[in-house]
Amino acid sequence: MHQEQQTLALKRFHRMALVTLAAVYFLILVGASVRASGAGMGCPDWPTCFGQWIPPTSEAQLPANYQEIYADLGYADTRFNVIKTWTEYANRLVGVTIGLLIFLTALLSLPLRRYDRSITVASVAAFLMVGFQGWLGAKVVSSNLQPGMITVHMLMALAIVGTLLFALAQSRAMTARSANNIDARFGKWLYAVLGMTILQVAMGTQVREMTDFIREAQGEAVRSDWIEYMPWFFYVHRSFSAIVLLANLWLGYLLVTSLGRQHILTRMTLAMICVIGVAILSGATLGHLGMPALVQPAHLLAASLLFGLQFMIWMSYRHARNSGPGASAVTSDAAIANG
Repeated sequence: MHQEQQTLALKRFHRMALVTLAAVYFLILVGASVRASGAGMGCPDWPTCFGQWIPPTSEAQLPANYQEIYADLGYADTRFNVIKTWTEYANRLVGVTIGLLIFLTALLSLPLRRYDRSITVASVAAFLMVGFQGWLGAKVVSSNLQPGMITVHMLMALAIVGTLLFALAQSRAMTARSANNIDARFGKWLYAVLGMTILQVAMGTQVREMTDFIREAQGEAVRSDWIEYMPWFFYVHRSFSAIVLLANLWLGYLLVTSLGRQHILTRMTLAMICVIGVAILSGATLGHLGMPALVQPAHLLAASLLFGLQFMIWMSYRHARNSGPGASAVTSDAAIANG
């Protein structure tokens, strides 16, 4: 590919991939808001909603025996609620938009396959993963929010985030900088911290699943008492956050003492510690102030951002290790100019 064409292709891919990544995080926030509001089954079928491509706006638009129809399909006590129905429908529309954005990202990655084949492979993989995520979402609905399915759905969303971040990093969207003086213990600790985060997010998603069952059994009116009905892993999840914080503080210490405060790895790690602080603060608010619904999406978004930052740190560390002795900051345009 000609150098100017390659530069233009990279810029186009960067812009689209960044927009797509931001949209994926927005979808995670919207999905969390849907669950926090109890609108997860606002549409009891998929891909239609109450059998219609555009949901009804009143119960009068549904068959008189619609509750019996859905009871026979395994959805007992189905009751039309226009707010919950359209909340869930909006979530689905955002999901479709994400699919289109990721398709465009994959399309724009095709001209880059000669520059770096892994960019195209990762972008196409993200598109295929979104298709699987859509199918998984249908299974979540058909299972009537079965425990475990929502956790897999959330972990799949993080896998899509990681795949997009990998494509961005490979295209030199992030700055690569020499890290020859980095503490030798950093790499192993980083893998351990990534594993801790995935485990913590999985436990948090299971806690979120339990809130659905507690809401159904106890009702929304006693939200402040939900903590009393939480299982043992809620307390493990809450306590494990301290271990995650300490592990990340140690990572920050290793970087500050070996690379200094101005290195990109150090700055991203310090930003990550701030995000952990937000996650812990929002989690403490949920645990001690009666599970306020508005805080639940913020808590999940912070956890998702934490994973994304850690993945960016891993990719930046990987590039920094490969940049060689004496390497200075390398941007995408400089990388192209140097071949």
